Amino acid sequence: MESSPHVSIRKATPDDAKTLVDLILELATYENLLDEAEPSVELLEEHLSAEALTGCEALLAETERDTAVGFALFFHNYSTFQTNAGLYIEDLFVRSTYREEGIGLALFRRLAQIAEQRGCRRIDWAVLDWNTEAIEFYDELGAEPLDDWTTMRLDEEAIEEIATADAAV
Repeated sequence: MESSPHVSIRKATPDDAKTLVDLILELATYENLLDEAEPSVELLEEHLSAEALTGCEALLAETERDTAVGFALFFHNYSTFQTNAGLYIEDLFVRSTYREEGIGLALFRRLAQIAEQRGCRRIDWAVLDWNTEAIEFYDELGAEPLDDWTTMRLDEEAIEEIATADAAV
């Protein structure tokens, strides 16, 4: 278990799904995306199980009183150019009242240890352009912005449309 002065970092289990959902909703509020957030305790319980195909994992940062103050949710990705796995951080969040106490760094340190143990050659994530506080933190870690890449996304409706389209080939 990794720790900052008064916070411990541990791997989340399916039993932590409700706590993670609460933190996810707090993150969505911070990012002004609450209208898009629909986290499900039941799905997260399922996805955090060792048998889940999602490969979803999470770390929880907790105080001595077992109060969750932050989390990191991550999974493996794969680089065809490096023919090697990496870690993708979907979200990393520390409650505002606990920022600048080393908790974000402790979460990143644990993620780096996991990546190293698993032979991953890189860790990737996205950050909102307006989140200068996070960008400055990532700069201090030595992270490099990938300005030559654009994040793309198909939503559920577009996936269904493509999946059910008549094949033109």
